[in-house]
Amino acid sequence: ATSYAHACAIIAVSLGMRDDVLKAYPLVDPARVHVVHNGIDTDIYRPDPSRGALERYGIPADRPYVLFVGRITRQKGIRHLLAAAEHFDDDVVLVLCASSPDTPEIGEETRAAGDALRAARGPASVIWIQEQAERTDLIQLFTHALAFVCPSVYEPLGIVNLEAMACETAVIASAVGGIPEVVVDGVTGLLVPYDAADPSGLEAGLARAVNELADEPGRAPAMGVAGRERAVVDFSWDSIAAQTVDVYRQALAR
Repeated sequence: ATSYAHACAIIAVSLGMRDDVLKAYPLVDPARVHVVHNGIDTDIYRPDPSRGALERYGIPADRPYVLFVGRITRQKGIRHLLAAAEHFDDDVVLVLCASSPDTPEIGEETRAAGDALRAARGPASVIWIQEQAERTDLIQLFTHALAFVCPSVYEPLGIVNLEAMACETAVIASAVGGIPEVVVDGVTGLLVPYDAADPSGLEAGLARAVNELADEPGRAPAMGVAGRERAVVDFSWDSIAAQTVDVYRQALAR
């Protein structure tokens, strides 16, 4: 608390995190808390037309798929995504690139939910990549997905959404934390409200959003193009570095 109170400047990665900082440390002068979003290397994260990774992981070329990439934790909301997937259109495949469960219990719970989903929708409807995929493979998975799905119940910003956007992929995400500062609803993807008291609303909303994009050819690719442009203009390292330098200049001026 002392370091926060005496800091010349504090950088938060989103407006949502800025609010959290001010609530947690009420003695901090709001004028000293600046927002500089996380950035990504948009030269590395860019569309890759290659399909070698898809072939290795057995992702069918004739069906649309939605992708999840993340740790198996409560925060990432993977159980809500698995529940939502029960209501995906029949031809939509769910690809999970998920590993490193926080606890054995969460790992077992997720495995059981995945097994139940396969039993209900067919074994080819869920592809679970449990290894740590190489970045080059992830870029291919992002590139060819109908959409990237981020069902997090809390997220300071959500860098993975930026990575997907930089690969020209539409993003379907929960409207929590800093995510709405990254994903522009209806332009670069679709945002779904989350109510902790009734998570079924998130699950229904995710399913509805996935099916909406699957049923409207051309809409997801257009969102992907807009997402790439937003990632390059607002979240590339050049942009973020310039904003960070401005914070230091303001701190020195004080």
